[in-house]
Amino acid sequence: MKSLISFFTLLFIKALSNIFYRFEIRWPEENKIIWSDVRLIVFLNHTSLLEVIYLGILPVSFLRMLSKRMVAPGAVKTLDRPIVGMFFKLFSPGMTPITRKRDDSWQQFLESMHDDSIVVIAPEGRMMRKNGLDLEGKKMTVRGGVTDILARVNKGQIIFAYSGGLHHVQVPGEGFPHLFKTVKMDVEVCDVTAYKESFKEEPGSRAWKKLVLDDLQHRLETKPPRFDN
Repeated sequence: MKSLISFFTLLFIKALSNIFYRFEIRWPEENKIIWSDVRLIVFLNHTSLLEVIYLGILPVSFLRMLSKRMVAPGAVKTLDRPIVGMFFKLFSPGMTPITRKRDDSWQQFLESMHDDSIVVIAPEGRMMRKNGLDLEGKKMTVRGGVTDILARVNKGQIIFAYSGGLHHVQVPGEGFPHLFKTVKMDVEVCDVTAYKESFKEEPGSRAWKKLVLDDLQHRLETKPPRFDN
């Protein structure tokens, strides 16, 4: 029952997104996405809770898979909000609340992953504000949790989803979102094993994790599409 509620919620979001927004998506030109093989989606350039808008670009068949198999870490601060939290739990029953610290909540999330799970993560762990920094005025950086996830995923495809940013739709903390805007995203896909083995260190080791974080930080700073809002 939970997966059906999730599926219909995802369909509803997809429909609204396509009614109120225009998408400019650059899909992979060479490697094709095999949706049934996707095991990890790394969303980079986290600027708004309204990034659920991007569900509008996904095939219905993949939304059905997400409703059954998606797991994602969610900030306790977000999931405890009365309306926003309920909304996120509706479309993602597999969302696990985590704190800002590497405590038991993070371990519980990692243990919720299975071989057929589809893990979705925004590895910056917080949203960019309008000044280009996080809420505390610090540079946006990729945090280490994503390497824990990647170390546990041993098959399938990884999607890198580079958001063009949604401050022109809604700045964090502001009111009702602006409608009928264009949103951009560039998408890359590769084999999980090939990506993990592209670094010259043992997967899962401290040195390997450092190389992965450096690569993701470079992607964050160079890959998202840019345009004047």
